[in-house]
Amino acid sequence: KAPFIPINCGAIPSELLESELFGHVKGAFTGATQNRVGRFELAENGTIFFDEIGDMSPNLQVKLLRVLQDRKFEPVGSTKTISANVRVIAATNIDLDRAVAEGKFREDLFYRLNVIPIIIPPLRERIGDIPLLINYFIEKYNKNKKEPITGISQAALEVLSMYSWPGNIRELENLMERLAIIKRTGVIDIYDLPEKYRTPVASTSINSSFIEIPETGMDFNSAVNNYENALILQALEKTGWNRNQAALLLRLNRTTLVEKIKKKGLRPPETTM
Repeated sequence: KAPFIPINCGAIPSELLESELFGHVKGAFTGATQNRVGRFELAENGTIFFDEIGDMSPNLQVKLLRVLQDRKFEPVGSTKTISANVRVIAATNIDLDRAVAEGKFREDLFYRLNVIPIIIPPLRERIGDIPLLINYFIEKYNKNKKEPITGISQAALEVLSMYSWPGNIRELENLMERLAIIKRTGVIDIYDLPEKYRTPVASTSINSSFIEIPETGMDFNSAVNNYENALILQALEKTGWNRNQAALLLRLNRTTLVEKIKKKGLRPPETTM
């Protein structure tokens, strides 16, 4: 079985990360009392996964680029060259395009890594996943409880679906772990949630400059109808025309939303082959 070697670039000080990646020989620096094999050598014929690659120091970015280009490296304190036959996967939660523009990340390394990019949307754009994740975490943390949590109420699920989730899935998991500890048993209700989750701030708030009234005036009912159409269409597009999820996103009763869609004659775009 091919090895899979992960390393978190943000969790290891930059002065130690080079040794972690490439290894070192005895006497290479203070405290190096014996030879040590690095992550690249451990990942030979397998995969090395760089988590938080955007936190890597500029000095190490240069050395990593060389490994990716030449498939070779030297342990710290050694002149011996070691081949590196590894697959590299990297992940980050920062905008590397912006980091490159600001001079914080090497452009050549960015393009060397960006061969097959996979962009994972934030949790706030995948509200349909929230019920599935909640059920998964409930089952996970029920294993350590004598009396299990049996589910989550619709009201609690609705407000969690409206929350912006800046911490993404990790934040959701931390919340569910907290609730598993505090909530002894039964169904998680809206009042079991911390205050910030019970009163989420809508990300689509309207300011006074959003709509301009022309000097000649405007038809109020027509404007409201057009804006309502735009909101419903946006919710449907975000959820892949899933009416249940769109209703949650808009905080509407599903029946009300279905009636509005039918009345307005809204239909999903036709796909062409």
